[in-house]
Amino acid sequence: MTAADDSALVATSSSDDPAVLYEVRGGVAVIAFNRPQRLNSWGPDIAAGFYAAIDRAEAAPAVRAIVVTGSGRGFCAGANLGPATNSEASEPDVSTTDVAQLVGERHPHFLTELRKPVIAAINGACVGIGLTHALMCDIRFAAAGAKFATAFTRRGLIAEYGITWILPRLAGWGAAMDLLLSGRTFLAEEARELGLVNHVVPPDRLLERAMQYAEDIATNCSPASLAVIKAQAYRDALDDVAAVSARAEKLMYESLARPDLIEGITSFLQKRPPQFPPLSE
Repeated sequence: MTAADDSALVATSSSDDPAVLYEVRGGVAVIAFNRPQRLNSWGPDIAAGFYAAIDRAEAAPAVRAIVVTGSGRGFCAGANLGPATNSEASEPDVSTTDVAQLVGERHPHFLTELRKPVIAAINGACVGIGLTHALMCDIRFAAAGAKFATAFTRRGLIAEYGITWILPRLAGWGAAMDLLLSGRTFLAEEARELGLVNHVVPPDRLLERAMQYAEDIATNCSPASLAVIKAQAYRDALDDVAAVSARAEKLMYESLARPDLIEGITSFLQKRPPQFPPLSE
């Protein structure tokens, strides 16, 4: 595929009705869940398309940051436990639900293991496993008024797939227990106060603002530095400070040997945008 082809909006599969869309704009891969008729609720179709899109972005040297969003009015309104026909008149038969097939082959925390930063642009309903995926992104923008909920206790479920690991780290223990136990709905503005999202913006400017942020990273930040710092942050949160500092010293010496350092200093002194090399294999 040519660079021109890769910059156009395409499906991540050969389907005429793709569950996930993929586009590259100026060093940023935009990945959009594309089941707006069901508020992009999570299912095998979205899971497979999402993994394919993420793998494509992670492997592309030209892609230096990733933005994840949803089509229509929802980001991801939880797991799709309804019937295939999506008829409200039908009752879902969840007794035979294959949870592994529904969720997909990767748990949401795989996003923390990527080398590239992932920015969520939360355009609407963000519930259950959709919330878990959003919290596993590195940075979150949300549209004003967007609705959030864990919802598990109100559906007879448990806190799933790592949300009990990430939610207290972002919001603190008390707020996390409130949201997990009550399952209540809260809005983007409260999510910002709790530290669950970084920025709340007008809905019609959401993707624009998220893209500005991602493009700034893609233009001005070293991909090697981004990859190392992201890995440091998630690993170091679970270790003691002495071990963290020792690892950081080793990583610092490694960074001194990379061309990124020379380019970073030279571009600063010459007052020009940096030209960092792409990630190596």
